[in-house]
Amino acid sequence: QGKFTLLRDTRTDGSFLVHHFLSFYLRAGCKVCFVALLQSFSHYSIVAQKLGVSLAAAKERGQLVFLEGLKSCLDLLFGEEEQPGQPSPLQFLSGSTSDLRALFDFVRVSLTPADGDSWKGPVLLVDDLGVLLSLGASPVAVLDFIHYCRVSVCCQLKGNVVVLVHSNEDSEDEENELVVNSLCHHSNLILWAEGLATGFCKDVHGQIKIIKRLSLEQAGEQDLVQIYQYKIQDRNVTFFARGLSAAVL
Repeated sequence: QGKFTLLRDTRTDGSFLVHHFLSFYLRAGCKVCFVALLQSFSHYSIVAQKLGVSLAAAKERGQLVFLEGLKSCLDLLFGEEEQPGQPSPLQFLSGSTSDLRALFDFVRVSLTPADGDSWKGPVLLVDDLGVLLSLGASPVAVLDFIHYCRVSVCCQLKGNVVVLVHSNEDSEDEENELVVNSLCHHSNLILWAEGLATGFCKDVHGQIKIIKRLSLEQAGEQDLVQIYQYKIQDRNVTFFARGLSAAVL
């Protein structure tokens, strides 16, 4: 509880980690606010069904609050009618404001426990944070948004925040790299999925670096780093030590 987990991917797609955390927290009985900026609800729902979780049922019982970023963007840009008294969480797109306060308010209201709630703990899940930069939000606004979410969800509500970001050391997108590097300094746990430097292999889809930020909790401690390779299958992911894949053995 109270942890900030950063999911980072380089030269590969780390969305399998998002699907894992979504189904994991729903099965654990947590209240989840999912800010889905990358895919539609039906996409996440189909994958979750393979993992044995129904997102539609979770929404109906109030366990899952789902923000469909693609739909919200279209509604704002093409002037669809908003519900009275409920401004869009992506209000910054309309140009009336440059900060992400409306998005933070949406998260805070979604995860603040109501009377009679029996959920185990609040969780904010964001896929993918870089989309906010692509939509025109400034790096400072994005980092402020995450800072306030950490204070509200992790510190006040004793919940968890899980965020996916894409990164590339050779990228010329300085704003994205600034956000990624800043978030790495504030994370309790980093799960860094990387594509293989040697290229495609049918038995090994990539490697994952697990960085436990012990230095964040106690000054002078060394961060604990573990590296595994993985293969994504239809309903799960297999992890193994480097050099122990089926291709080698």
